[in-house]
Amino acid sequence: MKIAPLADVKARLSAYLDECETEGPIVITRNGRAAAILLAPKDEEDLERLILAHSRRFQALLTKSRQSIRAGKGVSHNEFWKTVARRHKVKGIPSVRKRSPKLKGNRSKRSSHSKYFKRKTRRTVLNPKLV
Repeated sequence: MKIAPLADVKARLSAYLDECETEGPIVITRNGRAAAILLAPKDEEDLERLILAHSRRFQALLTKSRQSIRAGKGVSHNEFWKTVARRHKVKGIPSVRKRSPKLKGNRSKRSSHSKYFKRKTRRTVLNPKLV
């Protein structure tokens, strides 16, 4: 873990981001005191965990749920999944999705909205021919 002053990080943010990915978190200081941490998530799940771990709203929901379970107001595992299946049937959504077979070669399955979009390198752009 490295410690860096805010002024230096502002001047060379790109270099610090690269360093953060390879060497780990960087503590950013303002006037000699820790002000922030620069942290590169490993993947989407890691990012989601970080965001939820620091979300006051989500933590409050967890606390409320734990209190409810302790008070005996919880639902069993089987009851939960029966309720989920029942709600899906009401909405007309099949309770079990069938996986599509893997495609051979380099072909990829297109989603229903893909005809309206073209992929260009890493950006998605609206296809003017179809709009």
